[in-house]
Amino acid sequence: MGPERKLYQKVKKNIPSISWIRIENLSSSGTPDLLGYNTLGNFFTVELKVTKSNKVRFSPHQIAFHSRHPNNSFILVEALDPSTVKLFPGTMIHELVTEGFRLEACCLGLEACGLFFNQLGA
Repeated sequence: MGPERKLYQKVKKNIPSISWIRIENLSSSGTPDLLGYNTLGNFFTVELKVTKSNKVRFSPHQIAFHSRHPNNSFILVEALDPSTVKLFPGTMIHELVTEGFRLEACCLGLEACGLFFNQLGA
């Protein structure tokens, strides 16, 4: 099992209040990994990334997606050493490319991310 799939398993387990759909889309490059639906009836997308360093890698298609779809798109990044999870709005993708994981996030940890996702649209 790859690192992003393992992160998806953690997300599903730790944020069960969200209805998660894993998107396996080979026809549209750059589409985020997850489609989420919260208890308020709001959809959002989440790109999963795992890094071993400060650098967070994106394809040009992923950058284009988040640039074209700035609302309700997010990037969830897990650093492996030490294990830390941060959530960034998709609008910060260019800053993530240049500044990396040390960038200040809107949420830190899966529990905080779950609370954040559940309040989207409130």
